[in-house]
Amino acid sequence: MEAIQGGYRRPSFFRGLNWFDWAYAAVLAAGSLYAYKLYGGYMDGYEKGILFLTAGSFIGLGWFWKPMRSLLPLVAALSLFGISQYHGELARAGQAFWLKYLFSSQSAIMWMSALFVMATAGYWLGLASRSDFVCRVSAGITWSAAAMGLIGLLVRWYESYLIGADVGHIPLSNLYEVFILFSIITALLYLYYEQYYRNRQLGAFVLPVISAAVAFLLWYTFDREAHHIQPLVPALQSYWMKIHVPANFVGYGAFSLAAMIGVAHLLVSKGILASRLPALEVLDDVMYKAIAIGFAFFTIATILGAMWAAEAWGGYWSWDPKETWALIVWLNYAAWLHMRLVKGLRGPILAWWAVVGLLVTVFAFLGVNMFLSGLHSYGTL
Repeated sequence: MEAIQGGYRRPSFFRGLNWFDWAYAAVLAAGSLYAYKLYGGYMDGYEKGILFLTAGSFIGLGWFWKPMRSLLPLVAALSLFGISQYHGELARAGQAFWLKYLFSSQSAIMWMSALFVMATAGYWLGLASRSDFVCRVSAGITWSAAAMGLIGLLVRWYESYLIGADVGHIPLSNLYEVFILFSIITALLYLYYEQYYRNRQLGAFVLPVISAAVAFLLWYTFDREAHHIQPLVPALQSYWMKIHVPANFVGYGAFSLAAMIGVAHLLVSKGILASRLPALEVLDDVMYKAIAIGFAFFTIATILGAMWAAEAWGGYWSWDPKETWALIVWLNYAAWLHMRLVKGLRGPILAWWAVVGLLVTVFAFLGVNMFLSGLHSYGTL
């Protein structure tokens, strides 16, 4: 009875919010209303819904995970500062000091890339030297990298409209842009679990997958000049892209995080680095939670993709290679969760499964674009 009464006495979620939480919410709400006042006449009903749903989601995220209350306003302020330096002329990206060296989309994304590589090296140095200070610095660098990536995407969005109103679009339309998004989402997911479990050593395992994405991004930039903003192909000229792609990449980022935690799990189970990494139970828990989150968002993305396909091509499912492999990815992680939750499976088998699952996911994302053709071939390398 005392336990039940104690539950009733527990303060509600909203009573646990402080003045900074409410100020943060007020700023986001005011910004959304201001954006609606400026651009509402150019939006359809779906885009207006996306605007306010996004604002509400970010408010909830900031309340749930406190560091976001600082990150998002900082990103917004620096992005607006960068945008203000253009004075309506895209050519200023290579002329104005702040744009040339920091806040043009290309400059910010290059900073993001360099910072992620620095953070990767820092986390490994911290793991090797058992230095929590080095790992804390590396975490700060990772936060900075995520911030610069977000600034780069937001400024790139503005730059696309400077090219032309018919060219402007949300920067989620090609491999260059989504690899930036993947790097940011994976980093933020890791930083959340780093804070939740109060353990920074796993950065040495998670950051390399982000550095690999950065390496691909740099190759794709300099070999293919993919950083140039191009008009959207007709199939992508839809509000569905604004919600389908981010949901997909939360899934991809979470699956990547789980796979790298799986690598750490396998090493610890063999007694390698066991004294430097969290216990197997913690690794198992992080791996499970990452896959659960990834599966939820990937399921949402798949449903949204089917609805988008029905509008664009007249059918919810066409067994296009991309759709087929998306189904394989979904079934793979559904089976993983089933074996853990229903059958009680634990240990190295699930860790290996998470690692192999990432390989399946990478093929579904990149391999299909490289080796198979279909309705989604607009994303070819």
